[in-house]
Amino acid sequence: MNATQRPRVKICCIGSREEAALAIECGASALGLVSQMPSGPGVIRDELIAQIAATIPPAIGTFLLTSRQSAKDIVSQQRSCRTNTIQICDHLTLGTHREVKSALPGISVVQVIHVTGPESVEEAVQIAPFVDAVLLDSGNQKLQVKELGGTGRTHDWSLSRQIREQIPVPLFLAGGLTPDNVAQAISAVRPFGLDVCSGVRTNGKLDADKLARFFTAVRAAA
Repeated sequence: MNATQRPRVKICCIGSREEAALAIECGASALGLVSQMPSGPGVIRDELIAQIAATIPPAIGTFLLTSRQSAKDIVSQQRSCRTNTIQICDHLTLGTHREVKSALPGISVVQVIHVTGPESVEEAVQIAPFVDAVLLDSGNQKLQVKELGGTGRTHDWSLSRQIREQIPVPLFLAGGLTPDNVAQAISAVRPFGLDVCSGVRTNGKLDADKLARFFTAVRAAA
């Protein structure tokens, strides 16, 4: 991202058509729709994901956040939910990213890397050639109850910057972003996109005032 390019903003944990409309009105380029997860906020039924995705203009990214680890299962889930993007929040253990993309032409595939240490840089570099984008978050897949996102925690942005400089695909930055720290995050990482959930919510609900402050901060930083 160059110094004048404004990062795109994805609002995650969308729970209704009303929240989707509010996020788009405020300037969101993409929406995150969270399917079943082992932990974290924002989970909704696949049927509701499909209903919301069907109302979104084609120019807006609709991200299906999935914890499934089988390429075949992910393909089946997307065909039910009908989003235009898949966000794989865990490691694939059966099948490959190439199989997902081959089965779903025209659907973007984004792999989440949970930045836990320097080893995450190598993980991102290895995966990047096989996906359309990488999203860096602050979860931990090694816990007894996995954290696959929505932690509200930041991670080491110097590692995020290293990843951004070494991969050939766009990078989204997630994890603990708020109206108060997003300018610092943009300066530190220079991501293609930003992903925010809890930082623009109050008591779990999308907050129009926090959304406005977040987008104001993003515009000022760019």
